[in-house]
Amino acid sequence: MTQDDIEIIGKNVKDMYGTFMGKVAGTITDIDGSIQSVGIDCGSQGLQQIQYEQLVVQGDVVIFIPKWRLDSQRLIREKQLTLRRLKALIDIVSENDDMKEDAEIIHEKYKSKLVSLDETESKIKAKLEARLTELDEQMKSAKMLLFDAKVQFKSNEISETTFETVKSCTNEVIEHVTHETAEITNVKSRISDLGLEVQEITSPPKPDIQESAVSYLETNEQQSQQVVQTSLPEAPTEPVTTPSEHVEVEATPIPEPPTESEVTFAFPEPPQQVTAETPKDDNDNDWLARMEAQ
Repeated sequence: MTQDDIEIIGKNVKDMYGTFMGKVAGTITDIDGSIQSVGIDCGSQGLQQIQYEQLVVQGDVVIFIPKWRLDSQRLIREKQLTLRRLKALIDIVSENDDMKEDAEIIHEKYKSKLVSLDETESKIKAKLEARLTELDEQMKSAKMLLFDAKVQFKSNEISETTFETVKSCTNEVIEHVTHETAEITNVKSRISDLGLEVQEITSPPKPDIQESAVSYLETNEQQSQQVVQTSLPEAPTEPVTTPSEHVEVEATPIPEPPTESEVTFAFPEPPQQVTAETPKDDNDNDWLARMEAQ
């Protein structure tokens, strides 16, 4: 144990927001002399063993760092580094395909690292949710103390000085709880953003939704056109007039029925007597000429 490690003993311990927690009573070291944990006298809460990595010496005061904060920072740092290496590996393979087989081994190594980090992430998220529940209870207790002190002051049970003291102390607690809650919320947001980056780099690329929709519509349109074409009847050979075309028809007058006076009957004329003066038709002359020729 170094001289700086020895000087930690006997110093006051405060949290990140300046609230007094206790005093360093001693340390537990490993066989090589490194400090494993630090014992802190917390008064009525007894002697608590805190990991040495959770304590930071600042002058005459030792600052306590909550475990969830250290674990979250470590997770974010390791995940960011793994993602950067994966992106660099993908760029190398895209520039040189000959290194694809060699890069596959390293790629699987980084993917397994991300899987282990995901397991750690789930545990850290559970711790963050538990801490948020504790902070919510502390916020309710602080507000209840302040409200009760205000009632006592209005009922003349406590003096104004006492009420102001209660108000100052509870406001500090409320401020500390608000800051820690905001920090936990920011940490959760950063972890979620890293999770999205991991999904983008490890998942296969998905087709664009708009392109998929367009191709789907085009396919359906082609299929519908094929169905319509196969079911259409043959075109008629005669021209078909549509209702919109104007067809002109000449109106033929209907003859009126004849009256009795206009009705005449053509009686046949009596046959004429054949005489020498009666003219003969050309047909008869032709017939006689043919008979004489025979």
